[in-house]
Amino acid sequence: MKKYFSLVLFAHSIFALPFAIIGFFLAIHTTAYEFDGLKLALMLACMVFARNAAMAFNRYLDRDIDAINPRTAMRDIPAGKISPSQALTFTIVNCVLFVGTTWFINPICFYLSPVALAVILGYSYMKRITPLCHLVLGLGLGLAPIGAYLVVTGVFHIVPIFYSLAVLFWVGGFDIIYALQDEEFDREHQLSSIPAWLGKRGALRVSEIFHVLSAIFVILPLFFIPLGGYYVAGVIFYCGLLIYQHRIVSPTDLSKVNRAFMTTNGIASVVFACFFLLDMVF
Repeated sequence: MKKYFSLVLFAHSIFALPFAIIGFFLAIHTTAYEFDGLKLALMLACMVFARNAAMAFNRYLDRDIDAINPRTAMRDIPAGKISPSQALTFTIVNCVLFVGTTWFINPICFYLSPVALAVILGYSYMKRITPLCHLVLGLGLGLAPIGAYLVVTGVFHIVPIFYSLAVLFWVGGFDIIYALQDEEFDREHQLSSIPAWLGKRGALRVSEIFHVLSAIFVILPLFFIPLGGYYVAGVIFYCGLLIYQHRIVSPTDLSKVNRAFMTTNGIASVVFACFFLLDMVF
């Protein structure tokens, strides 16, 4: 179990999970639906299975690239901790569990489950196709709030879509920052990324634009549903950390990339979700 947790970087669930919780409780707060503990558990299970499938498949597909990149050579498959066949089997099992779990939620979640899998698994191919691969990753994680809203209501609504777009541009932006580390490697091996395409300085400008768009999309719900001071405080905190990660990373200094990627963004999502929930309660 420990090996598989390492394979899928379970701690990285902290990025999308808080926004899934936002989508779930947004539906409870703004509609006539009541809290259902079983649906919450099923939603969380779907998050785990989807995350496991996406990460394991990414590691499986990128195993040869990871093996020749000094930064990733010690990942589980190149290091021999898990075999490619084990990673692929783990992916398939989690895909089946994900689809099976949606069957017990509602018809629309079940019917859309292959679409969700196509997005989150398809991301792994994107670095071979387009520099916009960062946005495909953002789209995959951005399914969390709208998916959680669908778990409760079975219908779409504009506000969870705002949160999905916020996640799309937030993740796309910080993934560009993370990819700065591999600019030269990606270019040398003909892999697509914004840093390999535009260079460090251009990539950081694109990341800044994406994060401005993310900030706009977390502000927009204020104009569509009743939200109060706790939510505004959460928005300020979230936007502050978006700014902070751009202050600690520059084209000439990538020493704090991991702090910007993992620590700052993990705190941003968790604290923002906490402020959202406080606003729902008070």
